[in-house]
Amino acid sequence: MAVNKFNAIAKAIKEVKIQGARNIAKQALIAYYLNPTKSAKRILMNLRPTEPMLFNVLNMAGKTSKEKILGHFDDAQKRINMFAMNIIKNNMKILTHCHSTNVVNALVYAKKHGRNFEVFNTETRPLFQGRKTAKELSKNNIKVTMISDSAVGDALEKGGTLKKVDIFVIGADALLKNGDIINKIGSNMFAEIAKNNKIPVYVIADSWKFSKRDVKIEEREHAEIWKNAPKHIKIKNPAFETVKSKYITAIISELGVLSPKNFIKKASKINY
Repeated sequence: MAVNKFNAIAKAIKEVKIQGARNIAKQALIAYYLNPTKSAKRILMNLRPTEPMLFNVLNMAGKTSKEKILGHFDDAQKRINMFAMNIIKNNMKILTHCHSTNVVNALVYAKKHGRNFEVFNTETRPLFQGRKTAKELSKNNIKVTMISDSAVGDALEKGGTLKKVDIFVIGADALLKNGDIINKIGSNMFAEIAKNNKIPVYVIADSWKFSKRDVKIEEREHAEIWKNAPKHIKIKNPAFETVKSKYITAIISELGVLSPKNFIKKASKINY
């Protein structure tokens, strides 16, 4: 029974049925304790190469109690919510891309504590993770307008047909040692447009997504873009990309609202 459940969780992580770095890490930890062996840990670590939180959590398993590791997620989110409240103001128009548990929870917390704002979010092709974001925000009485990925420039530029947004907020799958981050494909392009239009770019992410090692950009199945494509047509499907630190106003984690440089100083001291 335990082996079957382990395999089911591993398959769900691999096939992106479990989404979001935090959810992936938590489920991987649960799977590991169903089969606490080196081989099981190795299998889980290789499921999603662009997820340092998964790697960090599994690296702690066996050294730190399961309860303490799981407790971190909620404790960190509570602190993130408080820090995010400092940048979410009434009547703001906020743009976000893809789905991030840290981002959604921070926005919901702000709404429940009196902030009134509007969110524009992307479809996030090819797997449409933006729909999950829209549903969760709408369920919590947050006004949401979904746009196509290619309409983001219009939302960020003055004079566009969409209402110009005030801030661009994204999550992160990886926080890198040079201050860059890795997030869903499209994030860097949108961050650059935002920066060029003097719109602040905030990354909301748990510090356990920090990686002291190089992080591989995941290339996903070509069929996600085009099923049964003609054989002579080449398809590339990178799931993520690097967002340059020069576009990032601040990283909001449980460590505070910090510039990429100052975030690295604090995160580097964490012992995974």
